[in-house]
Amino acid sequence: MHLPILTYMSTILPVASGKGGTGKTVLSGNLGVALARKGKKTILIDLDLGGANLHTCLGIRNDRPGIGDYIYKHVQSLSEIIYNTPVQNLFFIPGDVLLPGTANLDYGTKKKIIRNIQNLDADYIILDLGSGTSFNIIDFFLISPAGIIVTTTETTAILNAYSFLKTVIFRMLYRSFPSKSEERKMIYSFITNRIEGKSISFHDLINTILYINPGSGTTAMETFKKIFPKMVINMGTSNSDIEIGGKLKIIVRQNLGLKIHYIGYLPRSKEITLSIIQRQPVYMLSPGSLFSKSINNLAEKVISDGLIPPPVLYESDEDLEELREQINLK
Repeated sequence: MHLPILTYMSTILPVASGKGGTGKTVLSGNLGVALARKGKKTILIDLDLGGANLHTCLGIRNDRPGIGDYIYKHVQSLSEIIYNTPVQNLFFIPGDVLLPGTANLDYGTKKKIIRNIQNLDADYIILDLGSGTSFNIIDFFLISPAGIIVTTTETTAILNAYSFLKTVIFRMLYRSFPSKSEERKMIYSFITNRIEGKSISFHDLINTILYINPGSGTTAMETFKKIFPKMVINMGTSNSDIEIGGKLKIIVRQNLGLKIHYIGYLPRSKEITLSIIQRQPVYMLSPGSLFSKSINNLAEKVISDGLIPPPVLYESDEDLEELREQINLK
């Protein structure tokens, strides 16, 4: 069945990266502060399950119930664990570092978290996700059609960002069709048999589906058009680093057939280390720094983009299907 149709009053901004060490948590925290300082009610949620540290960037002690308490049913909804911060208009839902084992979510709990997030009342909801391409991270990223991918200029980080985008597209197209459908089998086969380096894009897959079943091909095409990820290059050290984002944008469009929006370049900043020591976001500690000015530009671009409705996707009930097969139920 489809996920329920909700009235999306909030702009949800998942922030992810293909690998660790790209500075996505620092970006999430400072972007949240910048939006709040512009009068936007903003909720920061630490969804880096198993490695939550957003509180450190905000200068907040991690001594309150958080996501882990919701997962273990110590609280009934995320609204119970929303806390004020020293910044007006900025609110915070802590992560899980006080409770072990929350990184391995079952699908039912993940769905409940997603629905809770969608029902929160705010102008902006920023999700600081974990690194990598697990389905938990990808499904949280797909809450919004315009999530933010953070990468540095290092070759490994660029390659991992590219890999992350491939997984996002696969997961989105896969969830465009019902469980055990022929379309899902076709998409899975395409991904597993695809040879890297061949000039085959996801548009070729969509055209194949379109040829076999015009209705399904149209569905895949419309879903594909509804995702428009944003990209931020972080920790830049020279003007030439700015061009890397543009090159990645071209490569993604040519190889994956996907348009991405290059919305920000953040320079490497010595103020970040100082901000953690002094337990204040850089945006507040050093508002005149180049980093803070870049964050401010990023916040203005986010606001100017407006509200974008997410694609409607089928639930991905792998856990349920596996259970049914194990006990031979139909």
